[in-house]
Amino acid sequence: MPVLDWTLLLKLKEMFNSKFGSIPKFYVRAPGRVNIIGEHIDYCGYSVLPMAIEQDVLIAVEPVKTYTLQLANTNPLYPDFSTSANNIQIDKTKALWHNYFLCGLKGIQEHFGLSNLTGMNCLVDGNIPPSSGLSSSSALVCCAGLVTLTVLGRNLSKLLAKYKNLQWDNVLRLEEVQAKLGISLEEMLLVTEDALHPEPYNPEEICRCLGISLEELRTQILSPNTQGVLIFKLYQRAKHVYSEAARVLQFKKICEEAPENMVQLLGELMNQSHMSCQDMYECSCPELDQLVDICRKFGAQGSRLTGAGWGGCTVSIVPADKLPSFLANVHKAYYQRSDGSLAPEKQSLFATKPGGGALVFLEA
Repeated sequence: MPVLDWTLLLKLKEMFNSKFGSIPKFYVRAPGRVNIIGEHIDYCGYSVLPMAIEQDVLIAVEPVKTYTLQLANTNPLYPDFSTSANNIQIDKTKALWHNYFLCGLKGIQEHFGLSNLTGMNCLVDGNIPPSSGLSSSSALVCCAGLVTLTVLGRNLSKLLAKYKNLQWDNVLRLEEVQAKLGISLEEMLLVTEDALHPEPYNPEEICRCLGISLEELRTQILSPNTQGVLIFKLYQRAKHVYSEAARVLQFKKICEEAPENMVQLLGELMNQSHMSCQDMYECSCPELDQLVDICRKFGAQGSRLTGAGWGGCTVSIVPADKLPSFLANVHKAYYQRSDGSLAPEKQSLFATKPGGGALVFLEA
């Protein structure tokens, strides 16, 4: 169960009353999340190990008898927005904050085939740092979906039950190769060593291996945004996916068995993950590598990039007794540099414990 700051809830209630001249009927909360380990393997069919964090998005809601959806944000950087609840239009050309809410609402609307939706007044608050790989946008979409379900009186289990039986796209993923061969992840790494060479492949070599034409490669295998790629590091990418999937399972096993040196073992897996992301998947960047090194230097048992990479943030596992000095030293070493090139935001460096999931709170 997440620990809700009732002071923040009361403050949000007061701001809602000031904004809309009424009292919200319920509140919806969804947490941010951080991927502790398991990078770029989910769409290959493998599990990852994310953790809900304590930081979250909170929305105060009042259903109204009109058909108007009114959205407001406690952060003045995000302007108010209103539209007809039965004519949701999402402008895909602009990254507007309210589009994330509209996606959650429209998803529920289309899933249940609903029309004549009631209007609502919504005030959004949150403390998840944006654009940091901590799923602030996903939390807002989840909140919007829960808001819509609650207004409609629908049970979330109905939504989940329908999706349970959906089939994956007919795309051969790396996990399916392992499943068809019936071997372990460790054995798949050996297969990768035997089947692929470390030197990059070009399109012509791939076509020879598969017995297809360049046109078939472009139209049947490559996605639109990769059709112009001329170099494919198949060996490195496969090595990362299979080794990272194995690390996720090892991480889970260590958590379940809880040996005395658990934190050390988990940290080693996180460090291996970052090295693989850096060298095999090449999704790191100099700033992330520097931050990882600094975190390890000042007490992190393990540190790695998270949130896909190419920027974003790192996640570190730090013993509680080292936390104050860790935060102070990392802040000084990474953010307070003499050239002043980095101006940290208030929430760019913070500690969190595992948080709870999404919830709906009814106004008493």
